[in-house]
Amino acid sequence: MELFENLKDWFTNESLTSSILKYLAWVVLIFILIAWTRRWMKKNLHDNSVKYKAQKAIQVIGYLFIVLITISYFTGSIRDFGLAMGLLTAGITITLQELILSIAGSFYIFFVRVYKPGDRIELNGIKGDVIDIDSMYTTMMEIGEWVSSDNYSGRIVKLSNSFVFKGPVYNYSSDFPFVWDEFNLPIRYGSDLELAKKIVITVAQEMLSGYVQSSIAGWKDVVNKYYIEDAQVNPTLAITMTDNWVQFNLRYIVDYKKRRITKHLLNEEIGKRIQKTNDKVILASATYEIVNIPTVHIDETRNTDKSE
Repeated sequence: MELFENLKDWFTNESLTSSILKYLAWVVLIFILIAWTRRWMKKNLHDNSVKYKAQKAIQVIGYLFIVLITISYFTGSIRDFGLAMGLLTAGITITLQELILSIAGSFYIFFVRVYKPGDRIELNGIKGDVIDIDSMYTTMMEIGEWVSSDNYSGRIVKLSNSFVFKGPVYNYSSDFPFVWDEFNLPIRYGSDLELAKKIVITVAQEMLSGYVQSSIAGWKDVVNKYYIEDAQVNPTLAITMTDNWVQFNLRYIVDYKKRRITKHLLNEEIGKRIQKTNDKVILASATYEIVNIPTVHIDETRNTDKSE
C-alpha cells in the first residue's frame, strides 16, 4: 500500500531529524500566528460578539492547518488525506470517543446556534450563564444550587460539548428572552375578595406593563416560527378555595434574568396596599384559631360535701 510505503520511507529516510524539525517548526509557527492574530483582534475589534467569533474561527482554522501538515508529512501527499484520516479514525474512535463528540459538539453549537455566550441555559442538569465556548468545553457561571432563585453561586463550571448530543438543552434566552413565573397569595376567608383581586391585578399591570409590551412582538415571532399555539402574555389571576384560605395564583411574564427581583417587588407592593385596606383584606397564615371555647362549670358545693 502506498500509505505504508510512505510511512516506511519517512521513518527510514536519512533526513528524518531534519523532517521532524521542519514539522515542529511549522506547528510552532502556526501556534504563534494563532496567538498573535487573536491578540491583534482583541485589541482592534470593539464588538465583543464579532471579536469572540473571529478569535474562535482563527483557532479552528489554525488547528485544521496543523492537521493538514501532519497528514502531509506522514503520507507524503495531501491526496492520501482521506485514507489516512480513515485509518487514524478507525484506531482512535473508541479511545477518543468523548474528545471526538466534544469537537463535533462545538461545531454543532456554532453552526446550529444551540446557544451562544451570554445565553442562560440548563445543560446536563446544571443551570447557568454561558461565558465561553471553545473546541472542547462550554464554560458557565453557575446559578442556583445552594443559593435560592436565579442567583450566581460563584462557581465556574466547564461542561463537555458532547452533552448537546446526550440530552435536552434548555435555553432561557434564545428566540424569546422571557419566561412565565407565578406565586401564590393566601387571602383569609371573610376578606373582601373583589378588593383583593383589584389590588393584585392593578399592581401586576402597573409593574409588568413594560415586560408585556416587550414580549408581545417576540412571542408573535415564536408563534410564526414554530408550531405552537398563541399564549396569554398579560398577567392572569386564578382563585382556588382551600380548607384554610382563598388562594390567589398570579401568573405573569418577566425577563428571564429578573425573576427574583420582580417577584420581590410585586410581593412588597401588594403587601403595602393590603395593609392600607383597614383589614378589609387580610392575608391568611397556617396558624390555628380556637373559637367558641366551651364554658366549664365547677360544682364547689358538691366537692365540699364529699370532703366532709
